[in-house]
Amino acid sequence: MRYNRHIILSEIGQTGQDKISNAKVLVIGAGGLGCPVLQYLTAAGVGTIGIIDFDVVEISNLQRQVLFGKSSLGQNKAMAAKQRLEDLNNEISIIAYPEKLTHKNAINLFNQYDIIVDGTDNFATRYLSNDACLLTNKPLVFGAIYKFEGQVSVFNYNNGPSYRCLFPNPPKKDTIPNCSEIGVLGVLPGIIGSMQANEVLKIILNLGDVLSGKLLCYNALTSKTSILKINRNEKIINSVLNDKENFHKNDIDFNCEIDADEVSITSILSKDNIQFIDVREAHEQPKVENLEVTYMPLSTLKNNLNKIDLKKEKYLFCQSGIRSKKAVSILKALKIENCFSLKEGAAEIIETYKVFKTLQD
Repeated sequence: MRYNRHIILSEIGQTGQDKISNAKVLVIGAGGLGCPVLQYLTAAGVGTIGIIDFDVVEISNLQRQVLFGKSSLGQNKAMAAKQRLEDLNNEISIIAYPEKLTHKNAINLFNQYDIIVDGTDNFATRYLSNDACLLTNKPLVFGAIYKFEGQVSVFNYNNGPSYRCLFPNPPKKDTIPNCSEIGVLGVLPGIIGSMQANEVLKIILNLGDVLSGKLLCYNALTSKTSILKINRNEKIINSVLNDKENFHKNDIDFNCEIDADEVSITSILSKDNIQFIDVREAHEQPKVENLEVTYMPLSTLKNNLNKIDLKKEKYLFCQSGIRSKKAVSILKALKIENCFSLKEGAAEIIETYKVFKTLQD
């Protein structure tokens, strides 16, 4: 009875539902995209679902990551998702991997599944996932979101193109902001994630027209969709396949590179003679009210250089550290020294100082 609405579809029937029940799908990331993918695949009865995510649930996630609630705050996302999904369907196997996907564990992990779903929000993991799928010959169901727009495609399916055929090289570090930096309409990842889940079921059932060699682009404000053609690039694909022996040595983590201009808020808590500079736009929340802050939005930074105190060390911050790094680069190019970017965003800075002051008192 659970799968009755599938089984009565002549295109699926009991045979198709058995295929779904025997399928094994790994979802990378239990965030905005991963949550709807996981919910619908679990409800559909995919027999084995893996979830890999090292991150923890934060209150800002609840706007779009609909698997979680207040009781999930602080929990690992993979573990919290597993608990919720087992309540949705206890007849399938759900395996949580509360760790980071790396070049060292990807091949072994991907070999255990039939289909890989990319629900990540960073380019390092996207290229890692693509290359690991090529090396293990697994289809990769891709999704991406940006403000009000989303993209869906299927890579490495039936000799189709790969992610590198569309985007051959990763962008430079911190040049592309994520949703914590620019925002995202809460329902958008639900729409795109549901489309990804749809592609997974089409692959399992060998049903319909899979988005291989196609990039579906969706605009939430206009409700318009467009499809772009993607051609397979044999040279790029062969370069990955021919470098299999070195794959595990190529760990790239854009978030772990050492940057001399980047510091943590905890390292400057006891410092004096410093200037905090907020490079966010005026409307952005939360406001940092427990510190003396100079407001210099990145968009008007060069027009407000008179606000900078050249006698002090300057610590710049934004929502997540991307714009503050860019601002530091601009100031240093203008020969303004002793400028540093804070790794943490405004919300973490507020909380860290609150704890610091409590300990002092």
